[in-house]
Amino acid sequence: MLKIIISPAKKMNCVDDVIEPEQLPVFMRQAAEIKNQLMQLSYDELKHLWQCNDKIATLNYERLQQMSLNTNLTPALLAYEGLQYQYMAPHIFDENQWDYVRKHLMILSGFYGLLRATDGITPYRLEMQAKLQIKGATNLYNYWTNTVYNALNARCSIIVNLASREYSKVIEQYVTDPTKMLTCTFGELTEKNGVKRVKTKATAAKMARGEMVRYMAEHNIQDVEQLKAFDRLAYQYSVKHSCANEYVFIKML
Repeated sequence: MLKIIISPAKKMNCVDDVIEPEQLPVFMRQAAEIKNQLMQLSYDELKHLWQCNDKIATLNYERLQQMSLNTNLTPALLAYEGLQYQYMAPHIFDENQWDYVRKHLMILSGFYGLLRATDGITPYRLEMQAKLQIKGATNLYNYWTNTVYNALNARCSIIVNLASREYSKVIEQYVTDPTKMLTCTFGELTEKNGVKRVKTKATAAKMARGEMVRYMAEHNIQDVEQLKAFDRLAYQYSVKHSCANEYVFIKML
């Protein structure tokens, strides 16, 4: 089966007027461990870990003090509010599109590890690259090791990677045959000293990744060959720049 991986977003909220959460995340024990470790840190230590300003640190510090992993939960796909999720627009998915993401979409998370679209979660702040020391690990990559990949790989033959490098890194080093990982890259052609290359701009890439998820859900994509027809936000598949494990889409300016 085809699985899609995406990154979370820093900005989160509680949503209770679209659909209800359908289950708890797979790695609840680990999430509880991480929560307990975070609660041992002072405000200043958390602000340093989160790399944010006082307004954001205060909001997330207060959220942490009141956090419950089992109540007042939001389906994961609706909980995040970043650009990728705005362009995906899951709040207007029809039932067929929700069925598709239930089966195929997974969100990588520093806090929860791996999330299904309808897993019930609570707002948190913790990037995968955060250097949280926990259970003998010096960072979250070392904490999660191959746990996330093993869960993702169950009954999965190909992974469509729509995640940022920060997040895809937690699984890509473990991918082995027969599982394949296909990365979708969205960029613009630039030229310097007569040499053309594909340049990815973070903001535009987030928009395109969200549009790609929506495209896949609307067209019930089961075969990665179908991705080559993606043409939203003025992107076109580039045969010249693509290969078996990377599909490159160039923005037509």
